[in-house]
Amino acid sequence: MGGSPYASSIGRLKSDFPTFLGKEIFTQLRRAKGIDEILTLLEPTAYGPHLNAARATVQGVALLEIALNRALVHRNHMAWTATPFAGRNGVQEYLRRWDLRNIELILTAKIDARPLTEVEAHLVSARGLPAGILGGTLTLDDLRLLMEQPTVEAIAQSLVKFGYGPTLMPLVEQFARSRDVFPLHLALEQEYYRRCADAARFFQGDEWIVRQFLASEIDARNALLLLKGKALDLPTDRIFGHWVEGGTLGRAVAEDLLTTGSVPALAERLATQYPSLPTFAELYRTTESLTVFEGAIRRDRARGELQRLRSYPLSIGVIFTYIYLAELEWNDLRQIGFAQVYGIPDERLDPLLVLPSL
Repeated sequence: MGGSPYASSIGRLKSDFPTFLGKEIFTQLRRAKGIDEILTLLEPTAYGPHLNAARATVQGVALLEIALNRALVHRNHMAWTATPFAGRNGVQEYLRRWDLRNIELILTAKIDARPLTEVEAHLVSARGLPAGILGGTLTLDDLRLLMEQPTVEAIAQSLVKFGYGPTLMPLVEQFARSRDVFPLHLALEQEYYRRCADAARFFQGDEWIVRQFLASEIDARNALLLLKGKALDLPTDRIFGHWVEGGTLGRAVAEDLLTTGSVPALAERLATQYPSLPTFAELYRTTESLTVFEGAIRRDRARGELQRLRSYPLSIGVIFTYIYLAELEWNDLRQIGFAQVYGIPDERLDPLLVLPSL
């Protein structure tokens, strides 16, 4: 163990792995009668300090959202600082996903003319903490400056100094004509995965672990895209206009999958990679909601990835196990909170959750 640079990473993160929530607390959270009860249940957990830090200024679901975001940022920072030098650039590039999420929220809010205060609670950022690799690379002050920009074009120009401008600027003229923000989002996403793949070349012999992890995320995204395209009966060229390269699911195979006659039949064919998909076909027929398939894909991917990452503890795998668990827990808790706000019943919520079923 002493010969691996990740031995110290295991030591630094080992004490924090038990702070992830167990199935029992998830059961209690799903039975909670309102947001206030959810907040009370989270008080004794790792989310307690983050709830207390924000309680003076916000309440209800906004308090939950901010506390979840702060906890995620804290865990991301712990993972990054525990990463040996050789792996830090790769982890940093992966964590830029939160920059992308924040930028996309701001772009969409600008187009919809939503107020800054409404958007800010949803941003994953290091409120009140020093600048650094804490969520992504954009600090809360940076994000606020972006939100204050008068136009999408001005936001793109402001992002030049953070490395995102060159991706967005060539699309600004097209956006001015179409007012369609999706090409901007897609360009950022494609550039993100390209940069992650480039960074994954420089680990110490364990880069393949990260490459497979990223490829499985792209596959999950593209599989859901195929299901959405089939559900909406979109032409093939339009579906592939949203495609992201870099996964193991190639276009030729995807084109063949799209010849399938229905969404449940497509789910059946995708079961070679996502074995639980067919079990939700009947629920899809009842609800006509693709979220049941989205949850199944996320769960199947999580089950496979966590098993693989944990099989290589003396590697970058230990860092990505920790980061991935933090991300999955963040998403599950947000789903539970939103289910309270929008009155989503358990039979619709449960298929969306990942960790309680692992």
